[in-house]
Amino acid sequence: MEKVIFEKLSKQEFNERGISGGPIWSKEISRFEYTYAATEECYIIEGEFAVETDKKKYLIQAGDFVTFEVNLHCIWDIKTPVRKYYNFP
Repeated sequence: MEKVIFEKLSKQEFNERGISGGPIWSKEISRFEYTYAATEECYIIEGEFAVETDKKKYLIQAGDFVTFEVNLHCIWDIKTPVRKYYNFP
């Protein structure tokens, strides 16, 4: 099963999910390992980064809605400073 899931949300879906009301996380240009203890949904407000798993490299950028599944172990490679709304459903 894929542990990184991309969706393109319509404006209606974005509003229905209440994404813009959630907390915001930001991070400067950096590279680090991370393991998800819970499933996270996030909407990228600005920035660009790669998430590298043992099987694939994903390019993620502003406007993407991404779900990171529980137990995903990856490397974040932030190319430009990132700001994202996030939620643990």
